[in-house]
Amino acid sequence: MSPPTSALPPAVRPAAPLTPLLVRRRHTGDARRLRTLMLHGLASGSSVWDLLWPHAPAALDAWVADLPWRGDHVSQWGREYDGPDWMTACLDAVPGGVDVVVAHSYSANLLLDHLSRAAERGEDPCAAYGIKGIVLVSPFYRRSPDDFVWDAVAGMQRNFLAITEEGIRLRPGRPIDPEILHQMARRVCERAGLHGWMRFFELYLRTPWLHTELITVPTLVVTGEGDFAAAESQALAADLPAARLGTLRDCGHYPMCEQAERFSALLGQFVESL
Repeated sequence: MSPPTSALPPAVRPAAPLTPLLVRRRHTGDARRLRTLMLHGLASGSSVWDLLWPHAPAALDAWVADLPWRGDHVSQWGREYDGPDWMTACLDAVPGGVDVVVAHSYSANLLLDHLSRAAERGEDPCAAYGIKGIVLVSPFYRRSPDDFVWDAVAGMQRNFLAITEEGIRLRPGRPIDPEILHQMARRVCERAGLHGWMRFFELYLRTPWLHTELITVPTLVVTGEGDFAAAESQALAADLPAARLGTLRDCGHYPMCEQAERFSALLGQFVESL
């Protein structure tokens, strides 16, 4: 007879399965509260918002999501092409509905894709969930299929490694030796794997077919001036009917980390305008 699982030594006890989606309240404002859902990018995690909380607008009742494409789950998610509609699952997980969605990088594009497809079907997820506004942080966007040249794949792979390295470097704590930092970023990229990265790249390739003209919810597009995709954020803000652009100097793909106070001010101004 096999021993019960609880009797097994820790070294051989089966690991608990990872929960694909974790949504929890992270910050509660003290003024007019707007339930705000914060969505991180590929191979990241909800801690990407941590530097924001000391400066967060008082009006935010902030909920953070650890998504299936976070760092400790991304390998499994990347290979599950028939998975659930995670954007709907995120919105459903916030009690009482969502007033504002703040999405970074891959999640910003996933949100756009979700809204575009719904609009094409004649649906309005923003009305259904009570969403008053969205904030797209460092999104990717190209207007024409011809903007994706043959060398784009190799270039985007290099950019993903650089973005990953940037994200690790910006974590609070002691500085990391550059060579160790580079190797850590490579490990994260390898964990995401080609399947996970291709999930992102396929979504990016579809951006020329986004129905931006049908996404009429008030939108703030935030980009760092040093982000390699900053011009794409500018083009997206121009193509969305109710969007405004916020560009922050001295930062790249993670403006909420590098310029947390200024990012918070932009977010606060947008929220107060809703």
